[in-house]
Amino acid sequence: MPFMNDSLRVVYLLALAGLLGWLAWQVFRQVRRNLSVEGVINEVQPKLKLGTATAQEFYNLGCAFLEKRLYSDSMGCFKRAIEAEPEFAEAYNNLGFCYFQQNQFDVAIRQYKEAIRIKPDYVSALNNLGHAYEQKSQAEQALEVYEKVLATSPTNPTAERRARALRKRVPSA
Repeated sequence: MPFMNDSLRVVYLLALAGLLGWLAWQVFRQVRRNLSVEGVINEVQPKLKLGTATAQEFYNLGCAFLEKRLYSDSMGCFKRAIEAEPEFAEAYNNLGFCYFQQNQFDVAIRQYKEAIRIKPDYVSALNNLGHAYEQKSQAEQALEVYEKVLATSPTNPTAERRARALRKRVPSA
């Protein structure tokens, strides 16, 4: 770099400083997220040992494990949350997501349908159900689900994008 002029050196250093600043911000965000997840785990686990955890605490712990992609641990927590509170739609939805991540699409669909039975306009569960149908190559069912989402939430970006793609594939749409 002996032939670099001063302005090029400044630009180079500014770009390098910008890159390092961005990397530091990403590390900070990840550390903060991990501390938050670990905090939930550390808070709830003693209650589990005592048998005093609530459905919401099981759910929160399941979400913390889900954040770490520990699907089997998450599933156990979501199942316990459902045992404690059988009408816990969010727990059914997240349990379905765990099954989906393990390519168990039929079981995931059952969980999503149960969440929707409890909360018929539960957009997240509906979008997840549509995605599971897509993974099973059931485009008609998926499009029907996305259309239901758009009926209640017309600007939902996931349903808009997926329905638009499926309309091209489904002849009757």
